[in-house]
Amino acid sequence: MSQKRPNFLIIIADDLGFSDTSPYGSEINTPALDALAQEGLRMTNFHTASACSPTRSMLFSGTDNHIAGLGCMWEHMQMRKDYFKGQPGYEGYLNHRVAALPEILSDGGYFTVLSGKWHLGLTKEFAPCSRGFKKNFTFLPGSGNHHAYEPQLHDSDSWFCALCTDGHWMEGDKFLNHRTDLPEDFFSTVSFTDKLLNFFAARSEEEKEQPFFACLPFTAPHWPLQASKERIAKYAGMYDDGPDALTQRRLARLKDLGLAQKDAKAPPPVASAMTPEWNDLSPDDKKRSAKTMEIYAAMVEQIDENIGRVVEYLKESDELDNTFILFMSDNGAEGAAMEALPIMGGPSTMANIIEKYYDNSTENLVMDILPTVLELAGLEHPGKTYRGREVALPRGKSWVPHLASKKADNISIHGEDTHIHGWELFGHRAIRQGNWKAVWDPKLEKERWQLFNLDKDPSEQSDVADTNSEVLDKLVLFWDQYVAETGMIPSPSFR
Repeated sequence: MSQKRPNFLIIIADDLGFSDTSPYGSEINTPALDALAQEGLRMTNFHTASACSPTRSMLFSGTDNHIAGLGCMWEHMQMRKDYFKGQPGYEGYLNHRVAALPEILSDGGYFTVLSGKWHLGLTKEFAPCSRGFKKNFTFLPGSGNHHAYEPQLHDSDSWFCALCTDGHWMEGDKFLNHRTDLPEDFFSTVSFTDKLLNFFAARSEEEKEQPFFACLPFTAPHWPLQASKERIAKYAGMYDDGPDALTQRRLARLKDLGLAQKDAKAPPPVASAMTPEWNDLSPDDKKRSAKTMEIYAAMVEQIDENIGRVVEYLKESDELDNTFILFMSDNGAEGAAMEALPIMGGPSTMANIIEKYYDNSTENLVMDILPTVLELAGLEHPGKTYRGREVALPRGKSWVPHLASKKADNISIHGEDTHIHGWELFGHRAIRQGNWKAVWDPKLEKERWQLFNLDKDPSEQSDVADTNSEVLDKLVLFWDQYVAETGMIPSPSFR
């Protein structure tokens, strides 16, 4: 019998930071991810969008989020309905201007399955069942209680959907009542994994003959922070010296692992009226802050434990060796601004099993996943027309030629010095070429472009715009080009 085409398993954490797993220097216990990293690749220059639903739209479309329908997050567009109404690329769901990756794979003979967070549409028309997933169990909005319970506090339709879970759970093409249809001991990380494993186990003989494309998008460790007392207790006292000390320990470990430059410096502490600096906290507030970090660590550990469950199933079913596994975060850890915006698409963790024993420091984008998966699956993107409608071509590029080459070290997928890529969300903007990155932060007292040299200043602390005006002028022209190509509209302030 001929070798079956490769399976694909994409696992997505929600708001996981770059150094929050042990392969990337964390003290948090993540042995399953350690094992994947040891047999696969750790990417150190992988970029997502700066928030969750834009990243997910780019992953499934292979193109920019401003084209795919999530030019801004749906929750925020609800606050400015008149402003965004009728604007292409700002529909608030994965639109039909793109051919979705699971649609293409399903057409190509793949068994497609999703269990977890969707955040790409709240109605049946735009749910996973309508975008190529043959089996799915999904939480449609962007966040919610990990026990599937929410107090109904607000009636306003502008309130974030995290507090309004009615009609937001689906299995297949049917909506679920989360009060009666979910198990009493429901917990998102465990239950999403349970359902995925059930989907695998329930495959017919015909479906087992098909290669699979599976997506496991967790809602953890996104707030609310929730974990069992027993798991939290494992991290008791570990963070009693505060987040700044933790940052220094993590940075030292990243340097030891070769994942950070030896002269790299930690950015200054994030502080605001809501989150004062550690040394300004009272003893009780310090205890509460340390406890919060303990809960977060427990949530990350539980993600890893459930990844291990899936890997073990694939071993037992003799499918692991033919499975491409990709682990990533939808964006960095939530920071001073919404969804880690100061980093503007900064690094997210990722581990691959594809070609063993090749080092990797190439520059990658989340848009590259679609063309990479299609090439490995032996399928082509349909082009400019799909199912009778016009669709956008992918902007991402396949990693396969680089991953399969022993000479791929330090090669950029997109051309390190020539490729141009932009990000935008909530009025925050960034445009990058090579090591130069221009950033527009509307929260500055005087709105202007800042310029950073990422080779010398990866944490973006030293604005060198005044001494490199020609570089900045060129990047601003590239920004205008990016806006024209994506159909971006000026974003209103969300301050």
